[in-house]
Amino acid sequence: MKILVLGAGAVGTAAAYYLARDGHEVTVVERHAAPASGTSYANAGLVSPGDATAWASPEALRTFVLGMFNHDLGIKVRLGRDPYLLAWSLRFLRQCTLAAKRANTLSKLRLALYSRDSINALTEETGIAYDDRRKGILYLYRSRESLDAALPNYRYLADHGLPIEIVDAERAAEIDPGLSAGRRQFAGAVYSPTDQTGDSRLFVTRLADHAAEKFGVEFRFGTTVEGLDIEGDGVRAVRTDAGPLAVDIVVIAMGPESGLLGRRHGLDLPVYPVKGYAATIPLEDEARGPTMGGADEDRYVAYSRLGNRLRLSCTAEFTGFDRSFQPANFAAMFRTAREIFPGAFDEARAELWAGLRPMMPSSVPVLGRARYRNLYLDTGHGHLGWTMAAGSGRLLADLVAGRPPEIDTTGLLYGK
Repeated sequence: MKILVLGAGAVGTAAAYYLARDGHEVTVVERHAAPASGTSYANAGLVSPGDATAWASPEALRTFVLGMFNHDLGIKVRLGRDPYLLAWSLRFLRQCTLAAKRANTLSKLRLALYSRDSINALTEETGIAYDDRRKGILYLYRSRESLDAALPNYRYLADHGLPIEIVDAERAAEIDPGLSAGRRQFAGAVYSPTDQTGDSRLFVTRLADHAAEKFGVEFRFGTTVEGLDIEGDGVRAVRTDAGPLAVDIVVIAMGPESGLLGRRHGLDLPVYPVKGYAATIPLEDEARGPTMGGADEDRYVAYSRLGNRLRLSCTAEFTGFDRSFQPANFAAMFRTAREIFPGAFDEARAELWAGLRPMMPSSVPVLGRARYRNLYLDTGHGHLGWTMAAGSGRLLADLVAGRPPEIDTTGLLYGK
């Protein structure tokens, strides 16, 4: 079939690869000039099933409300700027029950574990390199109280298939020698040994090249999607600023813009953009930097080691589609990183960036057929888009082909 994938980030490019591998004629439409130029450009770099606990939870309710008034927190909420955020927030709050948290966490974990294995299988299949490290991730806590409060979440993940080890600061520094100088900042950590890291932009760029060369996937960069032409119960064509493109199947994988397009055509698709900040810094002294991925959970700062570079990421800011940033937005991130990795980097050399995560109220992505017989979704992955991209694409290809998916799809399919 002739399939149009809308979006060339990690999610859309992975979907295009798996669909093309099945023999379909695949075209990817992307408004930017290159793949991975939006949300996938500079995320934290973590492939992290260990971070699969749903954002919406009883404890998140308090944090979300505090974020409306205290903008010094890692989560910042500004309801007044966007009336749609109020509607999204009400749906988010309805997900903040223990039962919803557990169900949503299991859906995320199932897809995240499947996707991590899919990333690794795809890497073996294609031979692409993307500064990956398969050494695990350390989730670090500065007080025993905050670690104890988080342990039930990790134990729930462990009960459903994620290996973990609860460690003190000394053991954390043994696992990652880069923490030796900063280990006294922490009371302990949770080590997820099967988590990993990698540069999503490198991965997507090289996967796009491979898909084009091996399977003939066409990428139409610099092309903006303007809408869908609906005829009867199906999509006849996709309207773009370069003219209409006829289709047999359309896949919406446009990240934070997915909700805007979907709602224009009658889909209940509450994807909302959540801004995060990232910095990529050459390591001045590689021995002082991390050897793997991690997160300072009390400061909402994540990091990864990408070759000889340090990637830092922080903040969840609900401010609509504003992608702007100022140097001040990175001050707390750099201060935290200097405490953990003193002497490892010079922040004056950092490449600064801000991007938008496409977040569903449940924090679970939505996949599968939606409203029209030939319209599919692969979107809403939130802060785990890089983690879930390959598994989502593989699952989507199964759905399009009519094959039984390899994992339980409970909680993942649109309208089900």
